[in-house]
Amino acid sequence: MSKKGFTLIELIVVVAIIGLLLSVVLSKLGDSRAKANNTAIISNLTQIKNVAGLQYENMKGCYSKTGITCSATLAYGPASCEPAINNIFAETKIAEFIASAKNSGGTYTSCASTPGGRDYAIVVQYRSDSTKGWCVDSSGKSKEVTISANTQDGLNLEVTTLGTCAE
Repeated sequence: MSKKGFTLIELIVVVAIIGLLLSVVLSKLGDSRAKANNTAIISNLTQIKNVAGLQYENMKGCYSKTGITCSATLAYGPASCEPAINNIFAETKIAEFIASAKNSGGTYTSCASTPGGRDYAIVVQYRSDSTKGWCVDSSGKSKEVTISANTQDGLNLEVTTLGTCAE
C-alpha cells in the first residue's frame, strides 16, 4: 500500500519553518525603514544647507527670509522649529524641508539663529533612536549628535544661541 500526502507532523514542521523565516525578514524590514527615515532627515537637512547658502548670497550676507533686511532679523531659539516672520526658518523652502525632516524624525526639532541672521543651526531627533539626532549649521557642520534627554529641552542643548551645533 502506497502512502499519499503528508503527515500532520510534516505539515507542522513546514509551517514552523515558514514562520521562522517570516519573522527574520520582517525584523530586517523594520530596520530598513528606520534607516530610511534617518537618511531622509539627513537629506532634508542637507537641502536646508544648500537653500540657506543661496539665501545668504541673495540677502548679501545674512540668513534671513526674503524681504526682511539683515538688521531686522531677530535671534531665535534654541527652541522648537517654528517659522517666525523675520528669520531664515520662515523662508518657504527651508520651512518645507524642516517639516519634511520632522515628519521623518522623532518628536523634537530645535532651531537657533543669531541677531542679524548671521548664523543658524537645526537639529532633528531620529525616530529610530530617540537618544540621537542630526544637526547642521551655517558653519558647514553636518553631524550626528547624542541627545542628553528625550525632551525638547534635551534637544535644545544640541544647538547654541550662537547658531551652531553644540560640541
